[in-house]
Amino acid sequence: MSQTTVQDNDPRGVSRRRFIAGTSSIFGVVALAGHAAAAASPTAAAADVITPGAHVPALVIGTGYGGSVAALRLAEAGVDVHMIEMGMAWDTPGPDGKIFANTTSPDQRSYWLRTRTKQPLSNFLGFPIDRDIPRYTGILDAEEMGGIIVYQGRGVGGGSLVNGGMAVTPRRENFGAVLPSVDPAEMYATYYPRANQGLGVATVNPTWFETAECYQYARVGRKHAQRSGFPFVFVPDVYDWGYMEQEAAGTVPRSALAGEILYGNNYGKKSLQKTYIARARATGKVTISPLHKVTSVAPATGGGYTVVIDQIDTGGATTATKTVTADRVFFAAGSVGTSKLLVRLKATGALPALNDEVGKGWGDNGNVMCGRANHMWDPTGKLQSSIPCGGIDNWAAGGAFAEVAPLPTGIETYASFYLSITKNPNRAQFTWNPASGKAELNWQTAWKQPSIDMAKTIFDKINAKEGTIYRTDLFGTYKIWGDHLTYHPLGGAVLDKATDNYGRLHGYRGLYVIDGALIPGNTSVNPFVTITALAERNIERIIATDL
Repeated sequence: MSQTTVQDNDPRGVSRRRFIAGTSSIFGVVALAGHAAAAASPTAAAADVITPGAHVPALVIGTGYGGSVAALRLAEAGVDVHMIEMGMAWDTPGPDGKIFANTTSPDQRSYWLRTRTKQPLSNFLGFPIDRDIPRYTGILDAEEMGGIIVYQGRGVGGGSLVNGGMAVTPRRENFGAVLPSVDPAEMYATYYPRANQGLGVATVNPTWFETAECYQYARVGRKHAQRSGFPFVFVPDVYDWGYMEQEAAGTVPRSALAGEILYGNNYGKKSLQKTYIARARATGKVTISPLHKVTSVAPATGGGYTVVIDQIDTGGATTATKTVTADRVFFAAGSVGTSKLLVRLKATGALPALNDEVGKGWGDNGNVMCGRANHMWDPTGKLQSSIPCGGIDNWAAGGAFAEVAPLPTGIETYASFYLSITKNPNRAQFTWNPASGKAELNWQTAWKQPSIDMAKTIFDKINAKEGTIYRTDLFGTYKIWGDHLTYHPLGGAVLDKATDNYGRLHGYRGLYVIDGALIPGNTSVNPFVTITALAERNIERIIATDL
């Protein structure tokens, strides 16, 4: 993590009606009926979609961080790769001329097979703000499991499509608790640098930051943190910072400064589509099937694996079922997707030799959210970049690292908002329920209490110093903490437990896990750089020894 720390250098009233309208708009009170956004381009789909009976040397299930790394490096080694993606390609504009829906007006492109939005901030002044939308294979999955909602990206690029792009490398002194079986020296000398380069990670220009209107909210967050004795750090991101400066100057279409984040970013963010996946496609050895979902993997009679895949339409209905064979299969469907699939395959007898560690060690990266109501003399700004660039680091003393997050409503809210990552020790397990025919997670909402306690080590102190209070209207009526969700699912097929120390699944030659399921529940910071770096490490060894 960047350790750069910098020093900090007349409110106007707003009507209650305008404040409510503006604030609620960012969370999508406007539901557009509209026309459905187009799915993958017919030409690209026809060229890429896998055919029944196909044989592929390497099949990658998922197109997120781990899967994209695996596909690129296998292709560079001369291996033909096919990637299976449950979501859409997200390469064709919708009726508004843009590929992704705006955060202020969620339409059918916004949510994965829901008929009503399920927004992280569900309320304003205690009133619910979710709205009905058409059912569609949209970009953000709000998957409800037991006591938690897990937000996941759906589409080619996975979670990179919907996150804030905060590309944080953990402090080296914290790494032993993240991946205890991995040599930190090789990670910090080789694989973290390789991941950061491949992802296009950079940090905001600190000089521009000091005067940029769109980061007034972050400067207020810095001032409050430092006045309470907490370090404020600039956090790297995969956004194109040069493009953002042009957005601020009004010379290019706005993206981060138009509030785009939750449902995709149309211009400036360097998602995997623009980095690893683009490079993988350029090899000519990688193809992708969007709107396809793997339902079974089992040993084939003649060697390799028989893989059953459902093709779906934009309403979620199965339109075809295909059976193919693969010499090697890489599970990269994300922590939840990979874990649920493996638990299912073990319990139903497709892969009975998987060990009993499959499904265990799942965590939420300690995610918890909160807001603070600032004084009228501490405005956070009408224009707020949707891309966070700073954080408050109290990990060593209080077990919490807090992103200074935006509320890009287009009006002054006098509010500071935070997503905290905490050292929550609780871990859940996926198990198979034969009655429902589903994998289920035993997470309990009460297990968030350690996260709340750790976040309070920061915000209780800031509130006491500033004479401010928590917002109680964002997550329900009189509810302070967003303790019902995670953006950072991790674990379920833990490295050196469910797999060997390089992601090879025990019990089967040629089956690998290469995504966030390998990481046991917490990374101390935003996890995707660690997922990427671990995938770089593991695929290098697999190519060297297994191919």
